[in-house]
Amino acid sequence: MTSGGPYQRREIMAAGVTAARRTCKLRSSRTRDPACTWTCTPTPRPQCGSFSPADDAELRLDVAPMMEKHAEAMYYTEDPEWPKGACRFTAPVVSCDVLSEGTVTEVFIAQRSEEEKVLVYSEDGTLLRGWKTDKLDTPHGLRVHVPAGGGVAAAEIWVTDIGKGPYGCSLKMFDRHGNLKVTLGTPGKRGSDVDPLQFDQVSDVAFSCTGDMFVVDGDDGINHRLLKLSADHQLLWSVGVEGSGPGQFRVPHSVDVDRFGQVWVADRRNQRVQVFDGQMGSYVGEWTFGEDVYAVRFSTDKSRVFVLQELVGDLLMLKSPRMPGFLGNYELIDILHMPIPVIPHMFSVSPVTESVFIAQLGAKRCRKFVRRTGKSKCWLWLATMCLVPRKASNKIEPVG
Repeated sequence: MTSGGPYQRREIMAAGVTAARRTCKLRSSRTRDPACTWTCTPTPRPQCGSFSPADDAELRLDVAPMMEKHAEAMYYTEDPEWPKGACRFTAPVVSCDVLSEGTVTEVFIAQRSEEEKVLVYSEDGTLLRGWKTDKLDTPHGLRVHVPAGGGVAAAEIWVTDIGKGPYGCSLKMFDRHGNLKVTLGTPGKRGSDVDPLQFDQVSDVAFSCTGDMFVVDGDDGINHRLLKLSADHQLLWSVGVEGSGPGQFRVPHSVDVDRFGQVWVADRRNQRVQVFDGQMGSYVGEWTFGEDVYAVRFSTDKSRVFVLQELVGDLLMLKSPRMPGFLGNYELIDILHMPIPVIPHMFSVSPVTESVFIAQLGAKRCRKFVRRTGKSKCWLWLATMCLVPRKASNKIEPVG
């Protein structure tokens, strides 16, 4: 993205010059050696205009490897015309997801409004409808699920409700038009029971390719856990207590499933993403980022993982692990930076276009960012990098 606007494309540079590959704190069930521990330390780079001639010479020497690494770089630009027409957002926007089935593509957006709790747009930004349901207190997470072979008519819109009113502390499934079909947990009653199943501040939900559900329950409530439910909503297992050790959580805020069926949890206040085996719930490993992690999502082909850091306004784009059971060090592709006051809370990735939709609490908007790829634009950007000073960013340092 161009610099100077409210949304900027930020590159992390090692030693002030080379880009793309980064390591972060790693703790794995297969690697217990303390020497394998890394940490992310936010360190500002020199501000614009503060580079010395030596810095500039070093940068020019490394231009060839930069071009090679970024030849197919992925980055995003905001679509300023999205959504179209008069704005219907009237309250903090908390979450969103995209339904793409056959010829139907719809963006579902949850807001904490007293009127329309969920707005539905086409991907090009045309308002389709709104839900004026009285079955939601305070929506938090929203996820679209289409059962295998079900088609668009069978689409399920799952919404987590963290409200303290008569409909809160529950997980609900609606059809596309806002008709309530399923409620999990006793609405209005907070708890930790598993038989019958009861939630408190249930945060988010994700689905495996077989229809199993993974639920994180713990948005600053009495629970700090990850649960697996079968396709018919029966509890299979539950893991997690409050804490900072492996398999423990301090506000499990978001969840998604990778290409190997492993479950990724945004462990918000522990500033990390933890990964678990999707079959048994055993701990696999973690990546730690040095900032609170609010949301985690995968690209359509699961080759990239996106991590949202609300408090600093950064959406990190990383390469997914290449094998199950071991994470390795993460490899950073790019960062989309947003102004901190917009408070980006949750997001989704379109399964067709890979556009990113970001729900913003502070701005009371959902914004669309369009994926851009191509060598020509990237080479132009790299040429610009050689001629103009760069803005401050973060530097990631290994320790131990």
